[in-house]
Formats: sequence, C-alpha cells, structure tokens
Amino acid sequence: MKFASYWHDTAPVFDKGAGGPVDGHYDVAVIGGGFTGLSAARQLARAGARVVVLEAERVGWGASGRNGGHLNNGLAHSYPDAKAKLGKERAIALYKAFDDSIDTIASIIDDEGIDCDFRRAGKLKLASKPQHVAGLAKNFEAIHAEVDPDTACCRRRLKAEIGAPFYGAMLFRKSAVMHMGRYVTGLAQAVVRHAGTIFENAPVTDTVRTGNRHVLTTPRGQVTADTVLVATGAYTTPNFGFFRKRIIVVGSFIIATRPLNAAEIAAAMPGNRTCVTSMHVGNYFRLSPDNRLIFGGRARFSATSDHTSDARSGKILRAQMASIFPALADVEIDYCWGGLLDMTQDRLPRAGYQDGVWYAMGFSGHGAQLSTQLGVVMADNILGREDRNPMKGVAWNAIPGHFGKPWFLPMVGLYYKMLDRIR
Repeated sequence: MKFASYWHDTAPVFDKGAGGPVDGHYDVAVIGGGFTGLSAARQLARAGARVVVLEAERVGWGASGRNGGHLNNGLAHSYPDAKAKLGKERAIALYKAFDDSIDTIASIIDDEGIDCDFRRAGKLKLASKPQHVAGLAKNFEAIHAEVDPDTACCRRRLKAEIGAPFYGAMLFRKSAVMHMGRYVTGLAQAVVRHAGTIFENAPVTDTVRTGNRHVLTTPRGQVTADTVLVATGAYTTPNFGFFRKRIIVVGSFIIATRPLNAAEIAAAMPGNRTCVTSMHVGNYFRLSPDNRLIFGGRARFSATSDHTSDARSGKILRAQMASIFPALADVEIDYCWGGLLDMTQDRLPRAGYQDGVWYAMGFSGHGAQLSTQLGVVMADNILGREDRNPMKGVAWNAIPGHFGKPWFLPMVGLYYKMLDRIR
C-alpha cells in the first residue's frame, strides 16, 4: 500500500514551471497552484494579463490533488437550509454556480484538450437510515420544483445502482467525475501555453503593499504585482491572518482499492456514479478510471495529514468500507492518503476582495468543482468584467477563539458522532 494520493501517483508530472529566481513585475500574482489559482491564471492570461502563479509545493499539491474525485452539483447543506440562511434568490444563485462549475470544467477540458477521463456520472445522496428518507424527500421536492428539475428521488431501484443496504436516494444528474491529477496538470500546462508563469516550490512568506504595488517574498526571491489573488484554502499561511481566523482546517482521508473485476463492480457499484451518504460523519465513494473503489470520509476529526495520521484513518476507512460493502472486506488497498479541507463555520464558500487582495476559498468539501468556477469568476472581476460572484456581500465573521489551529475539532467530532447515533 502506498501512502500517496492516487491522483498524484497516476498523473503526468508538470514540468513547465519557471526555473531560476522568483522575480519580475506582473499585472496579477496568484498565490496557490490548485484548481482555483490555475483556473484564474488561465482566464487572466487568455485576456492578455501578465500573470504569475506562486505555489508552495508543486501544482495540485493541496486539496486539488487530495480529494475524492467528485464533481458534484447541489449544495453541502440542504437547499431549504441554504434558503433560510441566504434567502431564496442567493440560494438559487449559489446552487446554479455549482451547475455552472461543471459546465466550466467541461469547457476548459474541451478547449485545452485535457485527457482526464471527464464523465457525467450523476451523484446519489444515499439515505443511511430509514429516518433519513423523509429529509431527503423534502430536499428533493424543493430542489426539483425551484432550481433543478434534472433530479430524481429513488427508492425502488437502488439495487441497480448500488450493492449496499441504503433506504433511498436522491439523484443529481448533472454531477460528474474526472481524474483530478491529470486535470490539474493539464490546467497548469494551459496557463503556461497562454503565456502565464508558474513558480513551484515558492511559498509566499511575506506580502507588503507599497503604493499601488504588492511585494511578495518567497525563499527563491521576490515579485511585484499590481493585483493579488489568494487561492490557498486550507493551506493558507499565518501571514494572511484575516483568512486564518475564518477558515477551519479539517482533514479528509481516502483509500483506493486495487482495480476491481467485473463481478466485484457489479456487486458493489453497478450504477458507476458518485455516492455520498446521509450521515453527519459520512462517507463518499466512486470508481476510478481503472476501476478502483475510491472511498473517503471524515475518518478522524484532525487537522493533521501525515503518514501516521493517514495510516490511522485508513484503518478506520477500511472498516467503514467493509461495513457498507462486505464483499470487498478482503480486497487489497493500494493507496491511502489524506488532505486538508478549508471549512467555514456555516459551510458556505467565500469569495471577494478584502485587505487589498482578491480571494476565493472556504469550499467546505465541495471545492473540486466550485474552485474552478470561482477562480474564473474572480479573474473576471479583476479584469473588470461582469461580477458573477454568488457570495458577493455575504458577511464572513471571524470564529471566536479561533486563530488558525482548530483546537475544538475533537469536540466537534464527538458532537456529530453523537447525532449520528440518535438520528
């Protein structure tokens, strides 16, 4: 078993990053070389802006290369909850932004010729308990009537979709899958092809604004820029204190089996969709392009992802996988990895302009799809184009007692596990 991301291990290496010292002046400096930063940089470069991407590790190192591989439409919350918090008009706009994000990704893949196994698979939100069916049906009725008729509520034909004992499901037909590593490499190559510059292994350790210019310092040198976009999510460094007080860093952990044979696929995942369970501490799973079951979840409420933490979480995930798919209990696990997610207190994303910089983050476990979209939207804002930001003007208050290290995560985990026992 490899303690490495399947997406990293099976993708071509990006080898077009700029060598030599980090220097020069740019119209826009993008901090972070994941989906958000690279999609923004591509959009800016195509418009003729001189743009640089500063990535602390290598492109796709963070959440963009450590996720479960889902491109799901729909909201992290139920749609009625989003309406209660945001109002109907903004809830609809945010829901449609998730739809648009998958269309945007499909368009970029087509325009740039990225080979990443993109497929409209559809998502199943699965009711793990009989008492969850009513809530799922209520969410479906509101969504289907008001914002997304391309949905369905399923109860009788689940055996054709999944070989596990769930009590009902909601189908989101617009949802998709792709190979995340190949996509991020293709996106980075597109940035360079459109005359953008990418510096890897260049963490931004300090930012200073002098007049109308930003000076960004890295261990490899400095650049100056007229405009800055922060696209670092859970990997945001302490020098961006505003965001650190509002982002909760949470670990998410994933395992990938060996490639399954036809009989194993037919027994476990005959529908070949993305799947998410209805538990508070739930699981998500899909088949990879080479037919591995990629199975993830909040195995532990931890803000650490390293070899030891990932190994402990992998054991928990294997047990959870076996409880859902007993026929796969003894299947070999080839990959085990973890990554950090940027959660907000209300689990709603944020994007806009603050303290002299543009930003997009707080995707709360739904960033694989929305990050590309908000990267493009923020780039368009920088270019003075139409503002399509669905979260424009939504308050983002600091979390009391939180200064970057989420000391409260174990208590949050216990609370949600308790809810799962009684509801």
